[in-house]
Amino acid sequence: MNAMPLTAAANRGAAIAAPVLVEVTRGGMVESRHAGTVAVVDAKGKTVLACGDIAQPVYPRSAIKPIQALPLIESGAAERYRLGDAEIALACASHGGEPRHVATVLTWLGRIGCTVDDLECGGHPPSHEASAEALYRGDGVVTPLHNNCSGKHTGFLSLAKHRGWPTRGYINEEHPVQQIVLRALAELGGADLARGARGIDGCGIPVVGMPIERLALAMARFADPGGLPDERVAAIKRIRAAMAKEPFMVAGTGRFCTRVMSTLGAAAMVKTGAEGVYMAALPTLGYGICLKIADGASRASQVALAAVLDRLGIEGARELAETPLKNVAGRPVGVVRPAGDLPF
Repeated sequence: MNAMPLTAAANRGAAIAAPVLVEVTRGGMVESRHAGTVAVVDAKGKTVLACGDIAQPVYPRSAIKPIQALPLIESGAAERYRLGDAEIALACASHGGEPRHVATVLTWLGRIGCTVDDLECGGHPPSHEASAEALYRGDGVVTPLHNNCSGKHTGFLSLAKHRGWPTRGYINEEHPVQQIVLRALAELGGADLARGARGIDGCGIPVVGMPIERLALAMARFADPGGLPDERVAAIKRIRAAMAKEPFMVAGTGRFCTRVMSTLGAAAMVKTGAEGVYMAALPTLGYGICLKIADGASRASQVALAAVLDRLGIEGARELAETPLKNVAGRPVGVVRPAGDLPF
């Protein structure tokens, strides 16, 4: 693949229909279906598996957090502030706001001379239900520490402090933190981001549209970084190792990212993104994956990812490819599963 302006892919539109990847059953009937697009490529850009229009640009959202963490390592900030596996995994996380997540972010902020007031991600209640209930039984105060992106934002603050850049406004695209982060994404994906569609992510940072195949390439280079500069290779390996050793910090109790990496270990580095995006790096195969569910359903993206991992022969993935569907009383009433006629 050569670098390409993103408008070329955007103009193609959805010329290739997205096939049905996931179906949802209730009783003896398929009640709903989710269509999606999948790209699996190797580090040289060769397509290993594809369905749908893989040149379609999408916003990767939080699925690129491991890439966004690269400058934290490459700059020397992680070493300067003595970041361990837990903090590095949190820099890549969409965490559930559980007590260990919150406490680790708070301690990390103190280590770099910042406070919760320096976080520009905003606050929301913990997505982990028990943690939210405990919070409301206590003082009930929701802060940016509970934001699922607080680890990533603390990583951005660490980079700014290390480089002597202003911390205020670190979420803005013109800030040097976001410029260096976007440059890392463009380099790994081999894409020209200058004319890509722009938006603002849920946590306030800029998000850029990028073809699915290019995002898969970026993950392939995470899986097989040979040929990249030594500094980048070392940073990639450091991030992969941290996520494998601390899968809880990447998501949390019962969450799919944590379950996958707890089950598969270093064989799969996986990361979810909002609106039905999932990405993965498979070091044992040297492949990268990016998939997008057309209707943005996360219940479908995780099942689709597990189906792709199983198709690629990743041991243990098949057991992750079905999610029970339960009613309000907690009784099983159906299942979210790979479609019976998967195109791969």
